[in-house]
Amino acid sequence: MRLSSLTSLCCATLAISAGPAISANPGPFRAFGDGETFTYRVSWGIFFHAGAIVISAHEETTADGHKAIRIATDTATRGIVRGFYAYNNRAEGLIDQATGRLLLVREKGSDGRHFTDNETTFDYARMTAHYVDRAHPGRTQDVPIPAGDPVDLISALVGTRDWNLKPGEKREVLVNFGNEFFPIALCAEAFEEVATPLGTYQTLLIVPRMEKNPKGIFKQGGQFKVWISQSGQKLPVKMQLKLAFGSATLLLTDYKKPATPASPKSP
Repeated sequence: MRLSSLTSLCCATLAISAGPAISANPGPFRAFGDGETFTYRVSWGIFFHAGAIVISAHEETTADGHKAIRIATDTATRGIVRGFYAYNNRAEGLIDQATGRLLLVREKGSDGRHFTDNETTFDYARMTAHYVDRAHPGRTQDVPIPAGDPVDLISALVGTRDWNLKPGEKREVLVNFGNEFFPIALCAEAFEEVATPLGTYQTLLIVPRMEKNPKGIFKQGGQFKVWISQSGQKLPVKMQLKLAFGSATLLLTDYKKPATPASPKSP
């Protein structure tokens, strides 16, 4: 078993190339607030506490004076699992607050035998993404950015809490992962009750799908789900990845509110 960051968990098995042009959601970035932090306990198979994932957001100013927000996802194995598999990983996405555009995606981690160290920067004037893979230099390349504004997977999933979707509705996004872009439909499935260490919530189940030419885990019957609570902060209280050889479940165990109020939502 390899426990990776949420981004890697979802995408490392996808093997997806760029799809047709999909419009994401350009405009001010509101998926996270400054200082907002989510902590999840990860269960895998018989391991109740196989690891922990912490997703945090912090505002900063870029070198050219623009306001941006950095989304960091820190993953580590825990308990018995760490005794035979010591894994640590950090994935980051830097997003321009005014436009919601990805500026940078970076991931670095190791399990003692294998390591990941890659970075993607985005040049929207040339519509080119520059991908550097320090662990596998042969994979370093420049790739075209498809039409639409790409988002990182974490922001896409957490951002659904502000979409006010109803069961049967969906929204399409263009997701970046390393040197690849792929279209995903985020589909609202049903309202469900979910129990977590923080309490029981009434939630909306969101399921990402590749509706055209499914590949990777989607073609093989794999599935990813996220449950968004429907009151208060509308938190992503549970996530789950199901594969042929098992499933990983993330339950929210701690939450820190934004240090400053989020930007007002558009009417």
